[in-house]
Amino acid sequence: MMWGLYGGWGWLWMSAVMVLFWGGIVTLIVFAVRALTGPRGGDQALDVLRRRLASGEISQEEFDRIRRALQGS
Repeated sequence: MMWGLYGGWGWLWMSAVMVLFWGGIVTLIVFAVRALTGPRGGDQALDVLRRRLASGEISQEEFDRIRRALQGS
């Protein structure tokens, strides 16, 4: 008995294609939402400055001076 073009395995191929299709749609939606909402991180320059202060690379006075320069005040 012939079950169409794929010899009875058509349902397996159709299921795989459907999973790939819906997976692609979900992936596109996730990328679109991330692109529209933008990055969630704070100011990267201040984060680097805080890390340098915490590691002892700069003093508190240098930190305050650079932070004021970065903030424009």
